[in-house]
Amino acid sequence: MREEEIQQIKRRFGIIGNAPALNRAVSVAAQVAPTAMTVLITGESGSGKESFSKIIHHLSPYKHGKFIAINCGAIPEGTIDSELFGHKKGAFTGANEERKGYFEEADGGTIFLDEVGELPLGTQARLLRVLEYGEFIKVGASNVQKTQLRIVAATNVDLLAAIHKGKFREDLYYRLNTVPLRIPPLRERGTDISFLFRKFATDFADRYHVGPLQLTSEAAEGLLKYRFPGNIRQLKNLVEQISALETERSISRETLLTYLPPEQQATPALYHGPQSRDNVYERELLYKAILDMKKDVEELKHLVVEILSTDARRDRLLKEHAGLFGGIQTTMEVPSIPLPAIANHSPSPSVPALPKPAERTVLSIEAQEKQLIAQALEENHHRRKLAAKVLGISERTLYRKIKQYDLDQI
Repeated sequence: MREEEIQQIKRRFGIIGNAPALNRAVSVAAQVAPTAMTVLITGESGSGKESFSKIIHHLSPYKHGKFIAINCGAIPEGTIDSELFGHKKGAFTGANEERKGYFEEADGGTIFLDEVGELPLGTQARLLRVLEYGEFIKVGASNVQKTQLRIVAATNVDLLAAIHKGKFREDLYYRLNTVPLRIPPLRERGTDISFLFRKFATDFADRYHVGPLQLTSEAAEGLLKYRFPGNIRQLKNLVEQISALETERSISRETLLTYLPPEQQATPALYHGPQSRDNVYERELLYKAILDMKKDVEELKHLVVEILSTDARRDRLLKEHAGLFGGIQTTMEVPSIPLPAIANHSPSPSVPALPKPAERTVLSIEAQEKQLIAQALEENHHRRKLAAKVLGISERTLYRKIKQYDLDQI
């Protein structure tokens, strides 16, 4: 396949990198796609095997049908036959109605069986019948159903070793392995690691509304030397953590190393079913909470500067709360500029720093914030949109503050 065609396919399916082994895998996937041959994709966990199954589907005669991806290791052994092939009503306890399986749903399309080595032996026999005769029987049924679909399988384990241990059928292995397709691990892709880092940094900058990460030359060198046992999934998680937790956008080698576990302790990021999805969801919530806190602090800073930059309101506040703003002279000129980003951790030299608050000062700040919000609501006849505009904060923040300070009844 020509280089231009390979690059076009990579752009279409969002595959980043130009390593020779990666380009070879893309070429094989594109060449086998128009045929009806079964493909077995091998590669370490997190290396991007599902992306290649999508290439095969969308460049095949089955592209107008459904594409269904199934993680065989995530389905309990007791229900996997029902999930894959469906069941009749009353086939087992809890089967209150007839159900279609994935093979019936994917008829005319492509079914991707990830971690196929995790299938129980009984299910392997059913799968072999689908591959050889294009037919299956629902759990609890007696009639045979026909299906015409493309099967693409993937595994991160050595199936030949599983055959010797009696955990995988030899005949199924050779039926699946009509065309072998190996996805290289990230450590074999050289400078592709840098390309992927920049891509993920841009994606998370957009998602979390922060600046994109940039590596120093020493950090970039350290990144390329790391072996990434968890492959692309590990690199993506790494960039997401740094994007959300680091306030400085330029990442040094020392900072990067704090996020990279020692290689002898690191293990591939294997998928372990629903619990793994829960962990990802919890991490997303944590990152979102951290970024929301940053945004609220920025809004509060902006509010204080806007108040101080308005002469009449500034003078009135300084007179009413001399104890709180005792370190600020009423005759000073405060420029109407945003305070520095939270990432700097230091006040701007043009804005005098407030005294370090004691515990009772924090309470005074909260009381002052409540008074300002109540005053803004009263002056704008409780029209919250206008009050938020006057205060220089978002409506969402204003609604939260109203609830926090119990101002609904005012």
